[in-house]
Amino acid sequence: MDVHFAPDVEKKLNDLAALSGRESADAFVQDLVGEYINELAQTREMLDSRYDDLKSGRVKPIDGEEFFEGLRRRENDLLSKQ
Repeated sequence: MDVHFAPDVEKKLNDLAALSGRESADAFVQDLVGEYINELAQTREMLDSRYDDLKSGRVKPIDGEEFFEGLRRRENDLLSKQ
């Protein structure tokens, strides 16, 4: 697969590859993409698992407004104690 970058991006990749001790920008990009794909797969797995937990009822959703209001109250309490 061939990927073409804008000249400024290619220069940054070459510079970063040299700084990181990679033999080439190609090796650097392969490492980056490989890590990104691994992280993306882990994130997808986590989201699927959490969705399954919600859907099955094992975990109950939290009302967002209630949650943030509680945070604001705690912050105000902490600030008033100072």
